[in-house]
Amino acid sequence: MTRGSHSQRHVLWASAAIGLALATAATAQPIAPAPAVSPVHAQADRMAAALVARMTIEEKLDQLLNVAPAIPRLNVPRYNWWTESLHGALGPTETTNFPEPIGLAATFDAPLVRNVAAAIGTEVRALHTLSRQTGRNGRIGTGLDTWSPNINIFRDPRWGRGQETYGEDPYLAARTGVAFIEGMQGPNPDLPQVVATPKHFAVHSGPESTRHEANVFVSAHDLEDTYLPAFRAAIVEGRANSVMCAYNRIDGQPACASDLLLKDHLRGAWGFTGFVVSDCDAVKDIADTHKYSPDGPTAVAAAMRAGVDSECHNATLSDTSGLEDRYREALRRQLITEGEIDTTLVRLFSARYRTGDLPGLAGTPATIPVAAIGAPAQDALALTAAAKSLVLLKNDGILPLKPGIRVAVIGPLGDATRVLRGNYSSGLTGTPVSVVDGLRRAMPGARVTLVPFGASLTDGDRVPQQMLRTPDGKPGVLVRYYNPLRPAPTAFAPGTRDAAIAAMRYQTKPVVTRIEPDVGDRNLQLAKLSDIHRVVRTGFLVPAETGTYRVGLTGAGGSARLDGKLISDRAKSRWNDLATFETLQLQAGRRYPFTIEGEVSLVWKRISPNPTADLTRAAADADVLVAVVGLTSDLEAEETGIKVPGFEGGDKTTLDLAPDQQAMLTAARATGKPIVVVAMNGSPINLAWAKDNAAAILEAWYPGQAGGTAIGDVLSGRTNPAGRLPLTFYRSVTDLPPFDDYAMTGRTYRYFAGTPVYAFGHGLSYTKFDYGALNLTPAAGGAGQGLRVTTELRNTGARAGDEAAQLYLNFPDTPGAPRIALRGYQRVTLAPGERRTLTFDLSPRDLSSVDVDGTRRVATGRYRVTVGSGQPGPGVASKSDRFDVRTAVAVAK
Repeated sequence: MTRGSHSQRHVLWASAAIGLALATAATAQPIAPAPAVSPVHAQADRMAAALVARMTIEEKLDQLLNVAPAIPRLNVPRYNWWTESLHGALGPTETTNFPEPIGLAATFDAPLVRNVAAAIGTEVRALHTLSRQTGRNGRIGTGLDTWSPNINIFRDPRWGRGQETYGEDPYLAARTGVAFIEGMQGPNPDLPQVVATPKHFAVHSGPESTRHEANVFVSAHDLEDTYLPAFRAAIVEGRANSVMCAYNRIDGQPACASDLLLKDHLRGAWGFTGFVVSDCDAVKDIADTHKYSPDGPTAVAAAMRAGVDSECHNATLSDTSGLEDRYREALRRQLITEGEIDTTLVRLFSARYRTGDLPGLAGTPATIPVAAIGAPAQDALALTAAAKSLVLLKNDGILPLKPGIRVAVIGPLGDATRVLRGNYSSGLTGTPVSVVDGLRRAMPGARVTLVPFGASLTDGDRVPQQMLRTPDGKPGVLVRYYNPLRPAPTAFAPGTRDAAIAAMRYQTKPVVTRIEPDVGDRNLQLAKLSDIHRVVRTGFLVPAETGTYRVGLTGAGGSARLDGKLISDRAKSRWNDLATFETLQLQAGRRYPFTIEGEVSLVWKRISPNPTADLTRAAADADVLVAVVGLTSDLEAEETGIKVPGFEGGDKTTLDLAPDQQAMLTAARATGKPIVVVAMNGSPINLAWAKDNAAAILEAWYPGQAGGTAIGDVLSGRTNPAGRLPLTFYRSVTDLPPFDDYAMTGRTYRYFAGTPVYAFGHGLSYTKFDYGALNLTPAAGGAGQGLRVTTELRNTGARAGDEAAQLYLNFPDTPGAPRIALRGYQRVTLAPGERRTLTFDLSPRDLSSVDVDGTRRVATGRYRVTVGSGQPGPGVASKSDRFDVRTAVAVAK
């Protein structure tokens, strides 16, 4: 036996032993009854089975990847399962961009999230309509399923993708996730508007740099207490029709081949009847990086036998040829059977029938016209969501800003718009509003001045449409699309694709010539265009102001020449690398000719050669400084090649602001003028300096297209803020365990023993609220069987406002129980002096905690329940009471 094979066998043996121990520990828990399959779902399954029975084995194998080719003889159009819509539909036209999911969680408003998801679902269906009209329905973003929401637990503030989640608390993530799924799928999950796919199942939250090979060890307690609740709620309560498995291993087994997750919990205890999709390349990783299986055929067999139905493979971004060979070989070796393939395909085609992608099933959702995208109702909802997501962390009385005040907006994000969109967002989002423009709109009587910042890592806004002209002087950009002289190959030899495409020759006459509003990827709007093509954009950049600018490109491939000079060449850049810039002196009104090749975006940023001197001069003529600071979703992101101070591979290495931003804040403090800090970020940052030195702090997240308008409304007092932190804001990463340690001890507000800068659940208002005494009513069988908690909430201030009332439990002194845990919340609006009775009905699951062996139950002993504006503590309006549980209650797995 070789050393390598011994190591592999040891891992597999350990995995089996751990899995057996977990299964043994879980036997004490009752299993939730499996939901009955509805008649309409059963009918779709029968239709799918009949279709699959008519397919050849070669046709079947092609359907196992995310890009499913057409089967013309059976009238099956091609389909791509890869669609993204975490906080807005991603497509080839201007879609509505809502706050980043962490901001949606900060609203503490499940009904709002449900409405947001429904609006996104409408636009996803409209993009599907567009794809059928153009015939481009095999491309990403054209399907009637979506790989959203991300309900992983944001356990460590360094994680770059934490912005995509609903925060660190399992209860908040569960309730927000269920609301999103219900909104996305619509009123009847058996006939979903769009299939929702909660991800990444289940123990997955960084580091990004090791996600493809990491082996995560998790205790039975933490699995049941932290990592599974949101997924269970998504499946059992939200009835999500799909789920995505993760990259990493869990206790030795890859997540996409995990008996514990996919068999024991998902299809076993929770009775899941939908389909499972892999994260992109996660099945490939089973062999290539995890070395769990020896080769590709055994990897696909391990995934399929565990319950994976559709494999996403990154090679499908360009070419699927040969990827089905691994399944063919697995079938030849009898690692899988044709019957198992049929089972998988029935699940997939059943979903296509039930969404209406395939015709024949009565009652499927109606076709949505393309005109529904970006409708005024969606724009209004984006503004409402952005306003509700903002969290006022500190206010010494300077807010709301007084009418007629002189405001100097400082910081690198004061006039930024790219930062608003966050990650997983369409570059074609309508017309975003920056903070400085939002303030100007909200305070027309004030003098609002922008102070340009120096060059920064956060630079990279798309050049506004009003600054672009076609070669003949019209608004927009002249775009020419060219098809290849010969059809693109349907297959490439391994490692030859890029070279083959680079060597291709294109028609000299464009297949499409048109004017587009700016430089962005809209090729899927065009029916005549080949998937592989050449695009050339020409026009003029016409600045409105004279100054120093950084001008460049983002995206993979492509190049830009401005005024005869090559300013950016992205030939070797990845899609999520930072923008590449040239620093130029530009004159207002002058026409600078450009030529841009490739599916890239033209970006710029006006900067100051001497920002400190500019700040000092502006402060002398201002009453208040609004400092807009933070991060961008290009820095904290999904698996990047970026390695700069503070960031590596997509994750943060520090919680501190960038040194140039810290220096700016110090210089601002030295002016003696009050500072209002507006923070834009998708994860906790160290706000200790601002807490000690700023007059006010507003946490704005990545608030979406209407972010600047919402921020201006809050700072001016037009809107009364009521968002709450869905995360703990720590001082330093030194306060936390190592990033790659998945044990929850010392993490999140439930287990952190230190003092945070700002606590989970914190948030202020421009009015005041008071809570009445709690009234506790146990269920007939005792408090362990359920408890009703009621209290009276009263607005004691002088203006209307929202209150995010939160219910927390303290548990009996039992091993494994958290320090404190959220178990209910309601966001309500009250006029001055208005009173309202709040009712919280707690189920046994709400009252339960998890033993060290992973058993969930309502333990005996004395509990404390608190209802208030945040976690109980000094300065938090709340009321508490105690109750006893005399008989333990087992809670379903």
